[in-house]
Amino acid sequence: MVGVIYTDGDCAEWTFPAEPDAVRNARHAVRDALGAWGLLDTVGDVTVLLVSELVTNSLRYASGPIGVRLVRPDTDGDPAGARAVLVVEVSDPLPDPPLTRVADADDEGGRGLQLVARSAQRWGTRRGRTGKTVWFELALPG
Repeated sequence: MVGVIYTDGDCAEWTFPAEPDAVRNARHAVRDALGAWGLLDTVGDVTVLLVSELVTNSLRYASGPIGVRLVRPDTDGDPAGARAVLVVEVSDPLPDPPLTRVADADDEGGRGLQLVARSAQRWGTRRGRTGKTVWFELALPG
């Protein structure tokens, strides 16, 4: 994975080849992990949708493997009052950050990053040694 930030807490990660079934496989993997963590009913639909959008972008523009990582950071003992979040990262070998664009009503694409920006409480991109990661955070109940 490119530029891993969180290392404490629950983590699930996968690498998918840049092939047409990567989006479907990523959706299934994310759904299974969220189900195992008991989060499918609360953040499952939005997480799967946003992962689908970001993996589709990676598949469209990058030629190498696509990484997907889910993290529930450990907030135990954090005196700063860390919030309960799910961090989702999608990485690919293309170093260029994605470009947010405004899609016209008739456009078939161009809304993925808009969906991420409007659905996540925070999101961004970061470069790594061999590519980039697009990440977002979703608030968890509790």
